[in-house]
Order: sequence, then C-alpha cells, then structure tokens
Amino acid sequence: MRREEVARRVHELALAITDRLGVELVDVEITGEGVRTVVRVLVDREGGVSVEECARVSEMLSRQLDLEDPFQHRYTLEVSSPGLDRPLKRAGDFDRFAGRMAELVTSQPVEGQRRFVGRLGGLQAGRVVLHLPDGRDLKVPLAEVAEARLRVDPEELLRDLRRKRRRGEEVDA
Repeated sequence: MRREEVARRVHELALAITDRLGVELVDVEITGEGVRTVVRVLVDREGGVSVEECARVSEMLSRQLDLEDPFQHRYTLEVSSPGLDRPLKRAGDFDRFAGRMAELVTSQPVEGQRRFVGRLGGLQAGRVVLHLPDGRDLKVPLAEVAEARLRVDPEELLRDLRRKRRRGEEVDA
C-alpha cells in the first residue's frame, strides 16, 4: 500500500473509532520512514480531551491496525490532544475559533508573502478572514490555505484562566 493509501485508511479507521467514542478526530499524520515511522493522531472534544480518552482511542486503533497490518515495518502510534496551537483543518474550524489568534500559510504568495498572523474572522463566502495587526483584513480562498493553526496568545490564556476561576471551574495548573 502506498503512503497516501495507508494515511487514508488510518484516517478512516480513526474516524470510525472517534465517532464511536464521541470525540473529534482533528488530524492524522504519518511521518518518518521505515522503522522510524510515526502515526500521529490528534483528537479533541469541547472542553478538552482526557488522557483516558486518548488511551482508549490508541488502544482501539492499535488493535485495528494490527488486524489490517497496513505497514510493512514497525511504527509508533501516538494519540494526543492537538494542544493550544492546534491545526485548523476543516472549514468549520475557522468559524469555531473565530476571534482567536492564528497563523495562516497560503499556497501562493498574497501581496508578496505566504505566512500571516492575525485574529481569525471566520469563514465568509468560502474565504478565510484574518484580521491583521495593521488593521487590514486578509481574505484567502479556503482552497489556497496550505496550513493554518491557532497561535498561543499568553494574554488570552490569562483571560481564559481568570474567567474559569470566576465561574468556579476546575483549572489545570
């Protein structure tokens, strides 16, 4: 099986498992070659995914991969949360995280550059809107977004932490 076919099959298996467990499949990535191959699966849920949920996805996916044996060699399976700088993969992610800081890389240069940082404005008419620090709005067709991920904003983290404490929510430290 070619690498693209293996990645597609791993994605299908992971999606079936995450759907069954009620968690969101954020991304599947296969890196490395030969025995250094790493299969990285990112899962999430509203409010965050637990270590136990990651372990359960890992266990179930590992069993399925053992049954299907799509790799010609050993590999390492990693299942984790996408973290604070999570990738934005689906159209809905751009609306879901509107208002958050993000980094966007375009497939073709826009105004002489490909990498932009700003506040997400959502998806409008098939275009990702990014409010740039200089006050301009960048509008990039979704198909021309090569990579996008949230940026960690320390001030935003502090505001969220304070808000949770005021509401009496448990805070991970």
